[in-house]
Amino acid sequence: MKYPDKVYLNGNIVPPEDAKISVFDRGFIFGDGIYEVMVQIDGKFFYEKAHFNRLQEGLNKINIAFDTSNLLIEIEKLLSVAELTGKDCLLYIQITRGVAPRQHSYPSDIVPTIMMYAVPKVLPQINSVNAKVITREDFRWSRCDIKMTSLLGNVMLNEEAMQHQCFETILHRDGFFTEASHCNVFFVKDGVVLTHPANELILDGITRQVVFELCKSLDIEIRETPVSINDISEIDEAFLTGTSTQIASIQQIDNHILYKENKIGPVTQKLQEAFLKIKTIN
Repeated sequence: MKYPDKVYLNGNIVPPEDAKISVFDRGFIFGDGIYEVMVQIDGKFFYEKAHFNRLQEGLNKINIAFDTSNLLIEIEKLLSVAELTGKDCLLYIQITRGVAPRQHSYPSDIVPTIMMYAVPKVLPQINSVNAKVITREDFRWSRCDIKMTSLLGNVMLNEEAMQHQCFETILHRDGFFTEASHCNVFFVKDGVVLTHPANELILDGITRQVVFELCKSLDIEIRETPVSINDISEIDEAFLTGTSTQIASIQQIDNHILYKENKIGPVTQKLQEAFLKIKTIN
């Protein structure tokens, strides 16, 4: 991932070296903010409404007063200046509570800080990764449903995967898998797709939601049922989902090998092919 050519900051679009915030911005000091990531494919943002709804919900959950509909025209301006109008790209949006003297409580009249950028990003038609993953205890806080900028736990857990030459770290809490460091995780047993319920212990990813839609259209049974760490040997398939990950097959979990050859399970493959189709019509 390269740095963007242009950055939107509080109504101005400037080169990244000129995009400066106060050292007293609560996003910088506390990680007090919400972010969202979307991809533009063939000139349209994939599931744009769902992403904006989640962004607005996140702001509401942490009491940042901002109407995300105000961003629509600003995004058009940013893409135009960045010469990415109609082109495949990734858009990052970050809204922090704003600038205030450092204390845990915050003033009621604080003005949010709005930052956005876009970078060229062409997603593969189908993610051909057949991932090796490690498992670790989910030591993060208990409001993982909030897509907050405070991601130190996720960073630490993802870095551990990198140190083990793995694609991801999938997490477990109280003996059950929750999600991964920056993806949602699904398991398949006897043709049934299993994943953790969308409660406060996971982020309800947009691609996760798409998988539910696809399972319904393909007549694949899907259950929001936590999978025990003790049942890995009984799992037939597993896959990861995310905005840029799309749907990625898991080949190996710790020392448990799902596929001895570099192949993809039939349910995972069917979902990948269906996902490819909706990208072209979204």
